[in-house]
Amino acid sequence: MHRDGIDPENVQPEDILCDFCGESSWANGEPSVEGHRGSIVCGSCLSKAYTELILNNTEQRSEATCRMCLENSEEPVWLGLVEPIALICKRCTKQSAGVLTKSKHWDWSKPTEA
Repeated sequence: MHRDGIDPENVQPEDILCDFCGESSWANGEPSVEGHRGSIVCGSCLSKAYTELILNNTEQRSEATCRMCLENSEEPVWLGLVEPIALICKRCTKQSAGVLTKSKHWDWSKPTEA
């Protein structure tokens, strides 16, 4: 997600926001994963999604499209906190958690307890 009023010819780290909480995670030096069409999930939101979907095995579903993969699947989803509500599917949560866990650039690990 991008901050309103950005200059598309001069995008800065603070212009790139987490689709799920609205924070400028890259500018703040927080772990982040980029999805399709520039969608971003920050490490904090990913931890919340992972805890709900993987550890708690929450089964919330939606007919809306996952913000990360742009697919509409039968997967359980986690809903973000900003309007319009963004959601991330269980598959993208697992995939993003794997990316951040393996990253040499970020100190992030999968939550182990709810």
